Amino acid sequence: MESLTRIRTLTTWNGSQTGHAVWAEEAQDAPAPALRGRVLFTDLDGTLLDADTYRYDAARPALDQLRERSIPVIICTGKTRAEVEPLRAELGNHDPFIIENGGALYIPEGYFKVPLPGSSSRDGYRVIEMGVPYPRLRHALRRIEEQVGVSLVGFADMTVEDIVKVTGLAHCDAERARQREYDEPFLIKNSPMALQMTLQEVREAAQRLGLTVMSNGRFFHLVGGTDKGRACRVLIDCYHKERGAISTAGIGDSPSDIPMFKVVNWPFLVERPGGGHAEGFEVEGLTRVPGIGPAGWAEAVKKLLRPIPFQHGPFIVQPLPPFMC
Repeated sequence: MESLTRIRTLTTWNGSQTGHAVWAEEAQDAPAPALRGRVLFTDLDGTLLDADTYRYDAARPALDQLRERSIPVIICTGKTRAEVEPLRAELGNHDPFIIENGGALYIPEGYFKVPLPGSSSRDGYRVIEMGVPYPRLRHALRRIEEQVGVSLVGFADMTVEDIVKVTGLAHCDAERARQREYDEPFLIKNSPMALQMTLQEVREAAQRLGLTVMSNGRFFHLVGGTDKGRACRVLIDCYHKERGAISTAGIGDSPSDIPMFKVVNWPFLVERPGGGHAEGFEVEGLTRVPGIGPAGWAEAVKKLLRPIPFQHGPFIVQPLPPFMC
């Protein structure tokens, strides 16, 4: 149904009442739709931000181009709100953002005119919570540890200095990273079994508690009730209701971004440190772009901003991703 709606919208732009075929014939002379109809979702660590330095120098020109075209850039990350807000201020970003692997969606007050069911007001945002509260995750981590018989070291078990050592974050950033609400990063220590065997047991124990374990960079993450894709769908639905048909893109670097990739029209995978793309998964329509982290991010944006195919041939309708009501 969504794809049919989108065809009708596009044919109306051309003034045609005769359907998709006429649109394809006349597409070469038709102007491209406004780029403000596009929305970009992005991971941070290893994607927009360099995995080691956490800088985004190589992506600056692309960020400027997106800003000039009024294309929203939606941060969709495993980081905390305390980590994301200073970065948004530095970037001059005023769009919604998703924290802690889909744990919550923060929308600036007044950003949308449409109602936001299930949201609450907090510190100048409308907040939609989807994750499990952090205290429950901490309790569950201890239960999983007992069941599996291995040591699971979560962020709350680590000092700020420990986090700095493992992540390379600055001290102030490590403090912000500990301010968690919906996601507990952890390490597996002193396992008598191979890591993959232990991880499988940890996953199964988490599932029995209604939770999920994700692999993401240096840490595993214990979360519950959500993922990046679910949070993205909620936000896409908001844009859809307010702006009508939109097209979406997502840029990431790891399997934790798969849920986000599955709900956008154009998913892009950047290279990881050392070169090469993450392996072991396939997503329909996934484009693997050259470039590590922010350099690859800039390449993805370059592709996103190119004139879309119907300027040079028949328009290819892509189904819109599923929306949450």
